[in-house]
Amino acid sequence: MKIGVVSPQTGMLAVFGIADKWSTDLTNKTLADGLVLGDGKNHPVNIIFRDTQSDSNRAAQVAGDMIANDKVDILLAAGSPDTVNPAADQAEALETPFLSCFNIWSAFVFGRGGSFEKPFKWTFGQLLGLEQVCASMVDIFDRTPTNKKVAFLAMNNADGMAWLDETTGAPPFLEAAGYTIVAPGLFTPGSEDFTAQISLFKKEGCEVLTGASTTPDFTNFWKQSLQQGFHPPVASQALALGFPQAAEAIGPSVYGLIGPDGSWHPTFPFTDSVTGMTCQELADDYEKTTSSEWTGAIGGHAKISWAIDVLSRTKDPDDKESILEAITTTKMETILGPIDMTAPLDQNPMSPTGTRPHPNIVKPLMTGQQWVKGTKWPYEVVVVSNGLAPMVPAVELQPMKYE
Repeated sequence: MKIGVVSPQTGMLAVFGIADKWSTDLTNKTLADGLVLGDGKNHPVNIIFRDTQSDSNRAAQVAGDMIANDKVDILLAAGSPDTVNPAADQAEALETPFLSCFNIWSAFVFGRGGSFEKPFKWTFGQLLGLEQVCASMVDIFDRTPTNKKVAFLAMNNADGMAWLDETTGAPPFLEAAGYTIVAPGLFTPGSEDFTAQISLFKKEGCEVLTGASTTPDFTNFWKQSLQQGFHPPVASQALALGFPQAAEAIGPSVYGLIGPDGSWHPTFPFTDSVTGMTCQELADDYEKTTSSEWTGAIGGHAKISWAIDVLSRTKDPDDKESILEAITTTKMETILGPIDMTAPLDQNPMSPTGTRPHPNIVKPLMTGQQWVKGTKWPYEVVVVSNGLAPMVPAVELQPMKYE
């Protein structure tokens, strides 16, 4: 059985795929003797991955190549819409089972021309909702006295557009909580000068920062913000702040910054179905194997665990329809939280507490996390908002400090 992984190994999105090789090697080692499938027979399993180079066109290309040339039985992807969506489109067109995580479910569905009434046949995801992220943000923002004017920094790609969508994005949730959004428009990924955005935020007196950008872009923006005197009392950024590489690039001024989309942490109380390791044990193994600090990208291992679970229940491994049937009957625990594809759909798809907003989607857990001075590593991230994940321990929010 062949499992293909579409992964950004290089380029601006590489932090999303940084744990994929570790995850692949760990799984191949665990399954060295094969896997018993739903047909009762033991089959060898081979996991391969291809680099997207952080380019959406190449993501589509490598996905198509793995399906047509490598003959993968199931395709996987994780991270931003620029990686997941084009790969999913190829899988849908070429009728190949596809699983994903760490994407925004609204971008996955609506950004690919889907709807509530017309689900996809082949492509599925354990995907976060902006409604979850916004609930975590509001929980954190409300703890700091501000004028509730939000500086909104978002990039001009599928992620940024999803974040600024007036119906399913962040604006309706933040506005309902009493916040006013100041959005200068979507910036071009790779921009080096953020003076225009910073000037507007200062002019409008914004005391809250949020949005979505890549780690390199936010690093540039934040350093320029400090230089130009933009010092919001509470500051967050989705996507960019989920990885220690961001903290290392920013330096000590990362202390206090919020990653509102914390969909994995070593303190999550789950066990990986493939290796039998807890979340903390996976983090420890990653640090031992790579000699690097654990990263939220480890949570992407969930897509492989889901694929292995699906294959273990596939009665006819030569029939993709049989694999599809196993996907739609999934009921398991991953390190991102439970997956129950048999559960009824949410009556309100945009509810932060819902788990099944769409036939192709199940949502993971969501926490809000903050960067603090560490004990083992210079920069460590801790959970400060667990309203949507009460089983995860949380610590007290630390105030921002500017020197």
